[in-house]
Amino acid sequence: MKSQHIVIILSAMVLSACEKVLDKTDLSAFNEEQVFNDSLLARGYVDYVYDQNLPVWPTGDFLKCTDEISGETRFFEGTVQVNTVADFGTSVNATNNYGKIRSINQFLAKMPSGDLSESYKKQLMAQVAFFRAYRYFDLVQLYGGVPLVLEPLDAIGQEAKNEAAIPRAATSESIGQIVKDLDFGIENLPGKWTNSNDWGRITSGAAAGFKGRILLHWASPQFNPHDLPERWQAAYDANKKAIELLSANGFKLHNSFKDLWFTEANNPEAVWVTCYNNKVGDQINKNQTWDNNTRPSYLGTGSGSNQPTWEVTQAFPMKNGKDINEKGSGYDPQLFYKNRDPRFDQTIAFNGATWHINGNSNYRLWTYMVNNKTVEQKATVSGFYVRKAIDPNLATGAVANSGTDWIEMRYAEVMLNLAEAACGISKLDEAYTQLTEIRKRAGIEAGADGLYGLKPEMTRQEMFEAILHERQIELAFEGKRFWDLRRWKQFEPKLNGKRRTGVTINLKTSAISAENFAARRDGMSLDSAYRNYFEIVPKPLDTKYTINWLPEYYFFAIPSTALSNNSRLEQNIGWPSGTFDPLK
Repeated sequence: MKSQHIVIILSAMVLSACEKVLDKTDLSAFNEEQVFNDSLLARGYVDYVYDQNLPVWPTGDFLKCTDEISGETRFFEGTVQVNTVADFGTSVNATNNYGKIRSINQFLAKMPSGDLSESYKKQLMAQVAFFRAYRYFDLVQLYGGVPLVLEPLDAIGQEAKNEAAIPRAATSESIGQIVKDLDFGIENLPGKWTNSNDWGRITSGAAAGFKGRILLHWASPQFNPHDLPERWQAAYDANKKAIELLSANGFKLHNSFKDLWFTEANNPEAVWVTCYNNKVGDQINKNQTWDNNTRPSYLGTGSGSNQPTWEVTQAFPMKNGKDINEKGSGYDPQLFYKNRDPRFDQTIAFNGATWHINGNSNYRLWTYMVNNKTVEQKATVSGFYVRKAIDPNLATGAVANSGTDWIEMRYAEVMLNLAEAACGISKLDEAYTQLTEIRKRAGIEAGADGLYGLKPEMTRQEMFEAILHERQIELAFEGKRFWDLRRWKQFEPKLNGKRRTGVTINLKTSAISAENFAARRDGMSLDSAYRNYFEIVPKPLDTKYTINWLPEYYFFAIPSTALSNNSRLEQNIGWPSGTFDPLK
């Protein structure tokens, strides 16, 4: 950028464990000398980068494109077109991927010439470089290799346009650059910020954990169809380093799976967190919408969306750790909720469940039907609700202003990443160690063999399947399932040709009148209610189509507008006129 001034219209983030606010500071038209020679202004720029790039609570098509919740989506209809996935971005816009990368590159180019101490400059640059890695991986996991723009480009004139026509880098080169930025972060960021006001800033452990996640993707079948062992080794080394760094700085599994979302400052499991607050009508309010949109609409002001499928409820094992279809599990399909992995009750709200919500620890949720009419004010379509990360103590009127933080990466995920990478290099004992620790925290019974229900002496392939199953349970509704199915290329074998289902739970009025049951239900044994008065009827949630994920969706098409804007771009193989191989 040749201009002598930088225009930064920022909501400069001053991360605070108590307030978790975004101070709306207008730093417009500060010149470069001021910004890069003043510690507060330089930090303000960094906080602007945080504000522009921090991940948010999961929403949209990629949440629906799983077996967790249902929803109409072109990805499962099989009707995705070249321009459907438009994250590539072509317009001059500060909010798209390359617009955000431009702000990042501008800082990384100018900061070294500032007069601040070298250690402080590197600390600031390491945080910003982390988000460049994040932005580029956001593109690479969608498309494969992309143009690597590492310096701010001039924005005006034909010459500038020609210089900006950069071809796509190989996917391997793109991954290499991402890893380089994260290595810089690992080297120059603290393992833990000592000032409580810095809660939420990226640490060396977060950078290492993100590197481990990325290299795990790079080793997975989507990118590694030939199972190259060096990819798995690199993923193992990265995730091993992440665990070591995090553990040395006090990160670990939270004592409570249920409560981990409601411990904010210094949450030991929150490796990478986006801070929110519950302020109302204030310039520094930053509320999240997951809680409001997910709980039953009549218990707040939201929509009761993100309803679990019958498939995800069936995925949770029993308390003894056995799969529900496994011999000796003790599963009773009429009492589907009974003696399950404790994470089931802490993740899924079901008909008759006692659900601590709206400050009422004794609330009973009823979703059954009487003569085809719901007893709810608005019926759940699937028969279930998500209760994970739904604040139990929010009053009805405050639900729209939830301040629960989003945890993009939990320590449990890093453990699962390490388990999978260890399995990749056939260190199955290490994979067992990670899984048993997670299951122990969950409350699953150890069993006589101390394996918490896991099959002993699993093969490498069996262990991979066990890890993916554990991820489905532990990380349910956290936006990870879509990427797991995609990187393991499991959409076709697991979901294609099927319809996601829910259940209708009917009250058998031949056994009891609706009025009599309603009068007795809150004091009734749940087992008795299900055995004597309820009928469970599965029903399809996808009524327009069976799932039809196509192989070319493992690398989406570069949008035609991007191809028109830059003649040096190649389309991905598998799409019209595609010549770019995203596996190289």
